[in-house]
Amino acid sequence: MASIVFEHVTKRYADGLEAVKDMNLAIADGEFMVLVGPSGSGKSTALRMVAGLEDITDGVLKIGDEVVNDRSPRDRDIAMVFQNYALYPHMTVRQNMGFALKLTGTPRHEIDRKVEEAAKILDITRHLDRKPASLSGGQRQRVAMGRAIVRDPKAFLMDEPLSNLDAKLRVQTRTAISRLHDRLGTTIIYVTHDQIEAVTLGDRIAVMRAGDIQQVGAPGDLYEHPNNLFVAGFIGSPAMNFLHGRLDGDLLRTAIGDLPVTDEQRRRLEAGDGGGRRGVVVGIRPEHFEDASLVTLPAAGHVFKAKVDVLEKLGSDDYAHFTVDSEPVSSGELAELVEDSDPGGVAPSAEGVQVVARLSAASAARQGQEAELWVDTSQLQLFDHETGRSLLADGSSRQEASGAVTTSRPPAVEVQRKVA
Repeated sequence: MASIVFEHVTKRYADGLEAVKDMNLAIADGEFMVLVGPSGSGKSTALRMVAGLEDITDGVLKIGDEVVNDRSPRDRDIAMVFQNYALYPHMTVRQNMGFALKLTGTPRHEIDRKVEEAAKILDITRHLDRKPASLSGGQRQRVAMGRAIVRDPKAFLMDEPLSNLDAKLRVQTRTAISRLHDRLGTTIIYVTHDQIEAVTLGDRIAVMRAGDIQQVGAPGDLYEHPNNLFVAGFIGSPAMNFLHGRLDGDLLRTAIGDLPVTDEQRRRLEAGDGGGRRGVVVGIRPEHFEDASLVTLPAAGHVFKAKVDVLEKLGSDDYAHFTVDSEPVSSGELAELVEDSDPGGVAPSAEGVQVVARLSAASAARQGQEAELWVDTSQLQLFDHETGRSLLADGSSRQEASGAVTTSRPPAVEVQRKVA
């Protein structure tokens, strides 16, 4: 196992395109670090530089205490798991998993021992004498992971390994990867564009956009304290809703009513130089709404009425979609999320802005009818119109946004899904 450190690492191609810009990130020994972002954000390029598959234009990359900028891939002692399984079709699972060890001259009995151990960890022992064609996609991906495990590398590099799997297999294989990390404790850098994979797997997450790290932190930190509109719109499912707002004393005037500003929000606004602002972008997560009839009132929050355009009943929750009379928030960050097939809660319509509320399954809301909804105003996020940065983030959060180097391994944080 080993730590991995990026120190001012830049990747610039011959045409001048900078795929990764001045990247600073320290990944602790044994940490599960996820690089997440839309297509073209630089996450896979960063991973390939660790593997030695891309040259580093500027900066220093360390694995352990050694600078590896000029080392060949085979001399870095890392193992990669790709989106494509890259298994040899004419070999059995056992032969595929042990092939790299065979090339290095490892004794046969040692190969058999390591293959058996890895197969037991991944629950594929019964498939060792089968060939890849007879395996499911999830089983093939486990074989690919087993091929990496037997090498006992300093770090695993995983480049969107679940992209080719269907939804059920993604969940199963995601669980297998999490258990694998808990058992082996090996450093893992995991690249994905799927924020659900990111928050369920990572000890920490680095959110990337256009070659820059936007924010680094534990999943719960990014969910509760996003540094800017991009992170806020990317982390969370369904995505955060965004509306125009105007600060007026202790009230925040919005298209869903006048929302009270809490003492904590006021303190953070003043500490973050946002106390004197008027126009802001208001971020509200779908799970911070509820059917007002299910909330014990009085409660901190705001009650308003809205006509439900579409009601999606998912069993455990209802997703109520409604329209508010407001101009959509115009932002390059949010537009990029729309292009990446994530509407970010800002999809415009002929009448205004579409908002989604995640309600309890016990809600009496009905499609096509007016519903009385409640919003937890203590959970609001406020952002600067021009820069997109959070007006509620403290200094330490803004430092994390720059990809500041940190070496401690924090505990995994589970994202809260519903308001208590």
